[in-house]
Amino acid sequence: MSKKLWVIFAVLLLIVINIKLSFGQQKSIGIFDNQSDIGKVKSPGSGSYDKESQRYDLSSSGTNVWAMHDEFHFVWKKMKGDFILRTRAFLVGKGVEDHRKLGWMVRSSLDTDSKHVSAVVHGDGLTSLQYRKSTAGITEEKKFEIKAADIIQLERKGNVYTMSIARNGELFISQDLADVDLGDEVYVGIFICAHNKDVIEKAVFDNTRIVVPAPATLVPYKQYLGSDIEILDLETQTSKIIYQSPVSIQAPNWMADGKHLLYNSDGLLYKYNLKTNRPTVFNTGSATHNNNDHVISFDGKMLAISSSDQTGNSIGWTVPIAGGEPNRLTPIGPSYMHGWSPDGKYIVFCGARNNEYDVYRIPAEGGQEERLTNTTGLDDGPEYSPDGKYIYFNSVRSGLMQIWRMKADGSEQTQLTNDDYNNWFPHISPDGKWIVYITFLKSEVAPGDHPFYKHVYLRVMPVDGGASKVIAYLYGGQGTINTPSWSPDGKHLAFVSNTSLLFPIFPIVNK
Repeated sequence: MSKKLWVIFAVLLLIVINIKLSFGQQKSIGIFDNQSDIGKVKSPGSGSYDKESQRYDLSSSGTNVWAMHDEFHFVWKKMKGDFILRTRAFLVGKGVEDHRKLGWMVRSSLDTDSKHVSAVVHGDGLTSLQYRKSTAGITEEKKFEIKAADIIQLERKGNVYTMSIARNGELFISQDLADVDLGDEVYVGIFICAHNKDVIEKAVFDNTRIVVPAPATLVPYKQYLGSDIEILDLETQTSKIIYQSPVSIQAPNWMADGKHLLYNSDGLLYKYNLKTNRPTVFNTGSATHNNNDHVISFDGKMLAISSSDQTGNSIGWTVPIAGGEPNRLTPIGPSYMHGWSPDGKYIVFCGARNNEYDVYRIPAEGGQEERLTNTTGLDDGPEYSPDGKYIYFNSVRSGLMQIWRMKADGSEQTQLTNDDYNNWFPHISPDGKWIVYITFLKSEVAPGDHPFYKHVYLRVMPVDGGASKVIAYLYGGQGTINTPSWSPDGKHLAFVSNTSLLFPIFPIVNK
């Protein structure tokens, strides 16, 4: 090869290396690919991610996101297909302009005049669904009546965009948009705009999730999405993902030592170490078809599990908390174990007998089962209060699935919730003051069903009934919170949410 050709080759090689280095320096930001200033902002914006808190901090100047072009800072990811975007966000400080703004945005490109759909909250509290239908077109909007929302969700399903917003603790209200075509591959992300070229504003985003939901072709109970174990701090209302798996994991129990969770996956139980963030198989002997109805005794010494026998029916069993060969408890099935009495003498469960699902109790050492409910329709999810006086459960007897309670002998059955939702699996806090439960939308789920992969809320209410408050907004359902998952000190909750794990927060493992 001539000297001239060697020089050309060397130059081309340096160009390739520089290109690779340039791409290598584009660091991801949490779940996002990159960040950009959109338009000719006077002062560069910034976005940072804290791994410990899983929080995003954004800052930007920029004149506006409006009219025929935009100026703002954008932390983004390229995506195709359907998705659900959710965050809790707020602007920092008093600010300068009433119409400084933040939110979620979906753009066709990173050009200043790109088509987009945006879920926006303004500094003065205005909340709106903003959109530009054509490149360099005029921005339009749909305003919400609610002001100063801090829970912001934007969902794409086919060519329909749905913005859902709430003040933290309240239920979502939503608006749809069906006539904006951004193309299949889009830029998805969180943004901030100062609404003033000479000012830099700041915003904080936490509980930020990008969910890839179940496709319409998914076969329930045969095909599964990935799973996230999340820990919710009840004081700060901040949820952190601590573990991710591409397979279905379900029903995290908080163990009595406060250092471990117990969950089920693919027929086995796993003991999850909260310090090392690693699971190990929990020994249930010959019971290898365990489902998500498993519960730990109040003293932390015993475990009741639900596992199929050779006939395929779910049967109740007990196992020492150290693991071992199970002791069969219920003579027939289906039987789904849900709660121990505080003195350890009884276990309550949901049993199907003569084509009716009711609440039963049975001595923990074995013996004759006793039927506690006898109304037509499903009664499920029974759990004792810490003082042993009541059993809480969910029942469809009044139409929709609602939360009920009765005395420990089955008397005085009383309805505690009475709303337009389907409410399941009441779990009582260790201090006996609060109930956490999961809520399904009646537009998505029949009253007697609690399937995977739906829009759900986790809510709390006083133990005697009363106003409920949303503590988590998520995509989940079956396996999210089937079992008691309060931490022993009552300050945290463990639960499972679901998504196709296309972009994990940290390396995923198989279990």
